[in-house]
Amino acid sequence: MSSIYILWDDSHIWGLLVKRALEAWNIDHELVRGHQIAQGLLSGKPPAALIVPGGWAKGKAKHLGGPGIVEIQKYVGEGGNYLGFCGGAGLGLSGAGGLCLSCWQRKGFENRLHHFLSGHINVKLDQSNPLVPDSLGESALIPVWWPGQFSPNKCDSTTALGRYREPGNDFWVADLRISSLPEGTLNDWHNMYGISLLPEFLHDRPAVVCGQTGKGQFILSYPHLETPASAEANIWLSHILDCMLGQETQDRPTLPAWELADTPTNWEDPDLVSVRKSLEQIIATGQGHFLLFWRNPWLLGWRRGIPGAALNSLYALICKVTSMEPNDASIEKWNSCKGEFMKYMSIFEEGVTGYLLAERFAMTMRTLEPHSIFPKALREQRNGLFGPPPGAGGIYAKLLSILEELVWTMHKAK
Repeated sequence: MSSIYILWDDSHIWGLLVKRALEAWNIDHELVRGHQIAQGLLSGKPPAALIVPGGWAKGKAKHLGGPGIVEIQKYVGEGGNYLGFCGGAGLGLSGAGGLCLSCWQRKGFENRLHHFLSGHINVKLDQSNPLVPDSLGESALIPVWWPGQFSPNKCDSTTALGRYREPGNDFWVADLRISSLPEGTLNDWHNMYGISLLPEFLHDRPAVVCGQTGKGQFILSYPHLETPASAEANIWLSHILDCMLGQETQDRPTLPAWELADTPTNWEDPDLVSVRKSLEQIIATGQGHFLLFWRNPWLLGWRRGIPGAALNSLYALICKVTSMEPNDASIEKWNSCKGEFMKYMSIFEEGVTGYLLAERFAMTMRTLEPHSIFPKALREQRNGLFGPPPGAGGIYAKLLSILEELVWTMHKAK
């Protein structure tokens, strides 16, 4: 067996989280692409495990294509290990474009608010399963970042390793932190407006599942066990990795906090440095107009509807690129696409700044002159820059793909 593989395509900030975790624990890993898998990488050089980070499941499936999907199915069926987080968990399910490792499917959302959940939540654990570490006891406080949901089916071996219970103190619904509201507020709102913000619909629903496919196994987790400085989630991830690596349980430290703004600059290319400063200025503009805020040192928060996740991914990726020592391959790659990237970045900076200011203007005018604001115009402006949700599109997608390519090139050339 070779090292752990991380499927890098369409992983955004979530791929960086997985890579950062393995780096912190000194676990050998490689970043791989969908086209490599489609060309037989998993059979020619099988890894101890394939980890698929969060991101857009359909985008990952597109990068894999039919041949890549078949290759992963074959790899797991012949004894491989698959670990998917959030979008990677959704990719492992059945349904259009899925890997069909499990016959379970992704559950649709009956209420759009049900998708906009984030923060730590208590999860009841199945202590009888060897994939659950004894040290956690009956439950663990682990983070979810805008998770999907499983739709269970009894047709195969898929079983829940953990089920949702009550939310933690840092739990948010959209841009509202539940614990910051005075006691009784949610009940008052429910009585007055008929809307419940408490995630009661999650109670006892599967959060992390596992199962067998042929000789191999899969673990699908909507919670992000790779989240920095999340002690109980990190213990669980460490234990799962040891199980997949076939080794005794290691005593690893909690993953360090990720101070994005303090990331050092080791690649002092003037254009890359200017891109980082441009993104910092865009975020500062959003902060100054009450549209963006830092929830923690690596994760932006945003007012409902603002594309904070996209800005977060771009900023995390440029911080990663500029923090790495450049090599010949990365310098050659950057020089080949620098002109195109900087052209798009200039348009993006001006466009996003104007868009954020327009959103701020709309916030003010909705109470003064509600008929003067045209939501369609704002939506079109946003879609041109970022593409329609949930996938990455517009100018954002062009910038994102180049930064992801740079990280991959730098890692590959080590």
